[in-house]
Amino acid sequence: MFIAMNRFTVKRERESEFVTMWKTRESHLDGVPGFESFNLLRGPEGDGSVVYATHTEWRDEGAFRSWVESAAFKKAHQGARPDPDMFAGPNVLEMFTSVI
Repeated sequence: MFIAMNRFTVKRERESEFVTMWKTRESHLDGVPGFESFNLLRGPEGDGSVVYATHTEWRDEGAFRSWVESAAFKKAHQGARPDPDMFAGPNVLEMFTSVI
């Protein structure tokens, strides 16, 4: 299993807008070979912000890399440029390979 997580530090006053953006977004992940699941996770709060993480599970790293290079990826990210003022810092992409 391969997991890709993207962490976002969202300003508290923009939290509802951030969640709505993800709820209404067309992901184009259905039917992508090797895709297993997606979750939007809410994490710790602090200093006027909240940490969110997107969590996607893939069969393996190859399936994830193929998606990143696919037309479905381009469609999912087309026009997905949220207002930078929504965030209290840069997003952080983290990738993990299951060892057990």
